[in-house]
Amino acid sequence: MADDLFDDDEWDDDVDDEEPGTTFSVSEVADTINDVLGEAFDRGIWVWGEITGLSTKNGHTYFSLVEATPSGGKAQLSVNLWAGVMTKLRPLLKRSGVTLENGVKVRVFGSLDFYAPFGKISLNMRDIDPRFTLGDIALQREELIRRLRESGDYDRNRELELSPAPLRVGVVTSESSAAWADFRHEIERSGLGFHLRLADVRVQGESAVRDVTTAIRVLGQRDDIDVIAVVRGGGSRAELATFDAEEIAWAIAASPVPVITGIGHEIDTSVADEVAHERFKTPTACAAGLVERVQAFVNATEEAWSSIARLASDALGESNGALRVMANQIASRTRSAVERAEERLGFRSTRLRTSVANSIVAHETRIRSGRDRLRRRLPQVLERSSLQVGGFEARARLLDPRELMKRGWSVTRSSSGAVIRSVSDVGEGEALTTQLADGTISSTVDAVTPDDVRK
Repeated sequence: MADDLFDDDEWDDDVDDEEPGTTFSVSEVADTINDVLGEAFDRGIWVWGEITGLSTKNGHTYFSLVEATPSGGKAQLSVNLWAGVMTKLRPLLKRSGVTLENGVKVRVFGSLDFYAPFGKISLNMRDIDPRFTLGDIALQREELIRRLRESGDYDRNRELELSPAPLRVGVVTSESSAAWADFRHEIERSGLGFHLRLADVRVQGESAVRDVTTAIRVLGQRDDIDVIAVVRGGGSRAELATFDAEEIAWAIAASPVPVITGIGHEIDTSVADEVAHERFKTPTACAAGLVERVQAFVNATEEAWSSIARLASDALGESNGALRVMANQIASRTRSAVERAEERLGFRSTRLRTSVANSIVAHETRIRSGRDRLRRRLPQVLERSSLQVGGFEARARLLDPRELMKRGWSVTRSSSGAVIRSVSDVGEGEALTTQLADGTISSTVDAVTPDDVRK
């Protein structure tokens, strides 16, 4: 016969040797765990960690608190925030400016519970300490600012030279936001020639930091941007914490283009504000700052042109005055020369008549002879005197500005009355007035061709 597989005696001995004890069902184990947790933490427990995996369903909020362990791993605890508790906590969260979202460190209060269907322990949250979250955010900001100062990058963007007329503006914000609408309205209301280039990004949420950082870097590499404006509307402290991110701060510091901010918080300043070339309280104020800078440049330019026009007008007036004085002097000298010539001619005529009379009485022959000589010489004397007088008159006419215009010279003025001396003084389409000897001609510039272009 074959041997039995199990020896009955040996099996019975093993059973008899076991320690006496109780066998639990799974539900009994779950109940026991909850009893133990209830006794150990009967008043609840405070737990801190970083929120991850946040989700909502049917008004309830679920997330996990995680913490890095010294061994390089992580510890994790599930948290349940029921809808009714959330309703009670919402005023506190709003008042403190804290938003529950992934990556935010929180300190929460609740009771531990072992949920048998899932086989895991979770925390049923009943309260939160907003000061813990705000303090952690503040510490992170201070640490980042300290490192920026030590590296020399804190003032790096502020040291860039901002154009006196920054008309080409790269705007980093959400296209659907009120911040973009307010910024654009203020720019358009100015009536100045701004050119806006929008980088449409998310300004809150998980991808906000990456989107804003990338937009700043891309706009900074363009050669058609004078300034980058990073703007968003108001929000809670946790929402605005996006702009405390290290990636955004380093992107602003390293930007080759000046960056200005209008992040919409009246009291606090973000790290982005700290490292920006200039910060403004709101998107509207940010746009107004650009408008004010460009308008100041326009005013200064117009004042410079007005000064140039005044100086040119004064110089032209002085030249005209000097020309009139010179013309008067020439006319006066010409009249004096003619009068002296007439006096000399009259004196010579008188002396000639006297000499002829005496000669007639004394010597009739000499009178006739002298008369003949006089008749021969008189035309020559008169002709020579006449030629001399004519020369004076010709010189006077040559110095007369109207005679210069009759020879083809003219004076051309711009619509403001300024004398045009160079092709750089006019532009296409400008109205001109040309003064000629017998009137004026109005014309419009079709083209301007400098001498070096024709060559």
